[in-house]
Amino acid sequence: MFRVIIADDHPIVRIGQRVVIEAGGTCKVVGEAEGPDELLVLLGNTPCDLLVTDFTMPGGQQADGYVLLGLLRRQYPDLPVILVTMFANIVTLRASFAQGARAIIAKSASSKELPLAIRAVTQGKTFVSEGLRAQMVEAGTRDQSQQPQLSSREREVVRLLASGMTVSEIAAQVNRSVSTISKQKSTAMNRLCISTDVDLFAYARSCGMVP
Repeated sequence: MFRVIIADDHPIVRIGQRVVIEAGGTCKVVGEAEGPDELLVLLGNTPCDLLVTDFTMPGGQQADGYVLLGLLRRQYPDLPVILVTMFANIVTLRASFAQGARAIIAKSASSKELPLAIRAVTQGKTFVSEGLRAQMVEAGTRDQSQQPQLSSREREVVRLLASGMTVSEIAAQVNRSVSTISKQKSTAMNRLCISTDVDLFAYARSCGMVP
């Protein structure tokens, strides 16, 4: 019987995950957490074989997203992590695998994918949601190990955008033209395979660029 800890800031999501995880009879949920702080305490006190965690769980002292994944990799290098995320895009896929995730499931995915992911990681394999695999093909990439790199100026623009500044305000602050800032924003989004500002801001926060 595989011991599983689940983490998500929405109780209804945890209830659904518990039902799906335990339905097959091979796994038992031994603990639940609603945020990074609670998750780290739980992991320190509760032996488990597998972690199923949300990507974005704001609040508390510990950061979520990529920072949390990196911390888990350092503290529990042998613990398989299945990541469940609403930010299902290529940049999330690449960076999360680079930070040690073993499987990534989109929150919009069918409930059948979680048991498939559990089966894969317990067999030492990786797993990616069907929709994400389709995005990988569309993006023309199979590389799951390398996090996309932004130039220092692109990273600066992304950070300032995520902090709440407009393109015009950034241009005035860094003494560059509005067209240059717009181009650097567009280039950064293309590198990250991100198409919306919401995903761009989520990326910036998850990478620790902004609180």
